[in-house]
Amino acid sequence: MLLPIFVDLHDNNHNWIIFLYSCAITTMLATLILLATSGATCRFSARLGFMLTVCLWLTGSVVGALPLYLSPLPISLAGAIFESVSGITTTGSTVLTGLDNLSRSILLWRSLICWIGGIGFIGLALLLLPSLRVGGVRLFHMESSDKSEKILPRINQIANGIIIAYVGLTLACMLSYFASGMSLFDAINHAMSTVATAGFSTHDASFGYFSGKPAILIVSTIFMLLSALPFVLYVKLVLPGHSKRFIDPQVIVFLNIVFFFSFALAAWLRLHDHRTFHWIFLDVIFHLSSIISTTGYSAEDYQLWGPFALGIFFIISFTGGCAGSTSGGMKINRLIILWRITQTNIAKLLSPNVIIKTHYDHSNISSDVAKAVLFFVCLYMFCLVIGTALLLTTGLDFTSAFTGVLTALSNIGPGFGDIIGPAGNFSTINDNALWILSFLMLAGRLEIITIFVLFIPAFWREQF
Repeated sequence: MLLPIFVDLHDNNHNWIIFLYSCAITTMLATLILLATSGATCRFSARLGFMLTVCLWLTGSVVGALPLYLSPLPISLAGAIFESVSGITTTGSTVLTGLDNLSRSILLWRSLICWIGGIGFIGLALLLLPSLRVGGVRLFHMESSDKSEKILPRINQIANGIIIAYVGLTLACMLSYFASGMSLFDAINHAMSTVATAGFSTHDASFGYFSGKPAILIVSTIFMLLSALPFVLYVKLVLPGHSKRFIDPQVIVFLNIVFFFSFALAAWLRLHDHRTFHWIFLDVIFHLSSIISTTGYSAEDYQLWGPFALGIFFIISFTGGCAGSTSGGMKINRLIILWRITQTNIAKLLSPNVIIKTHYDHSNISSDVAKAVLFFVCLYMFCLVIGTALLLTTGLDFTSAFTGVLTALSNIGPGFGDIIGPAGNFSTINDNALWILSFLMLAGRLEIITIFVLFIPAFWREQF
């Protein structure tokens, strides 16, 4: 919170006292927790791992909400929590309006929340949770299902390498934005938001504010796609003998999806648009990259592109980026495994006596992994249905309710429709709906099962 304080002091803005109060409250609570737990010993268990993960994200959400709630902004407690959860889960949905006139400290705080949330999404799973087996994976157990190999001898070395890659990508993105025509402040904020695939902007119009500067859209597209790739691959790239393993199946499939749909949609729009193809293609690939990477930027209302475009955006809202990145969604590797399972089962129907093994990246897919992927997809769909039903009870229309749940679970940002679409925001959503969406954003960020396991009675039994 010191950075926003310095910004307020530089701008001669009295909001610095809000961040000082928030910092004091946070420090006091942290000190009390440390004093209460000093000298205590406990055996690390699966139960403790699940609880610690959820508690860390809940605590981060509350800390992030403090300056927003204490500020002069016309925001309720539900709105402040929603904004903070949206940032720390790198969703990027917002209840704030008039961003162009907000104090720079508040804008910077929002960007810092999502940037910290992005690295926390990767780092927490690497450092804390390698002993927990959620989704049948070994590296990103709690928060992704990336079956990456161990490329360094110690897990903390992998984490350090990924942190360096994360910071380096942020700096490169910031410099590229600045060189493309953004102000330094905008470049810093949008770089943090882009690499975290969060989508928070310093302007109400998002990237529409930079209309007429195609270089900014190009830079954003490149870094959104880079941030949706597994960060462990950047560590591989600089290690001797590992650069040849830089590309894995999910990266190939992810990029193929982006470029296939971009060319298809651009070609379709060219039939109705007087602009040249390359300008149309730039608009299309920017927005498709924004949604599939779950960043959520928009330069215009792509809902006006027609039903074919809406269908494509709806489909890729489910996919998300690669496992091991900051992206949300179902993740590309899960979809690949799901497709391979489908192929295997169809083949077994045609040849029931033939033994067929399911492969992913030259490795057999175990029954545990297959069941975990199927369970996740079923749980995702269950949350989508139940969440939509709950939001409908708050008075939302079906489009806003359904796509609101979809964007929360996939951590995308904008939904569809006039209210929460790319040209709108969540400022008119009632508090009850905001609480539901905040829960769903946390559930989506923590791979759903991490949250829902806490509601299983067996979890609290002594023998768990």
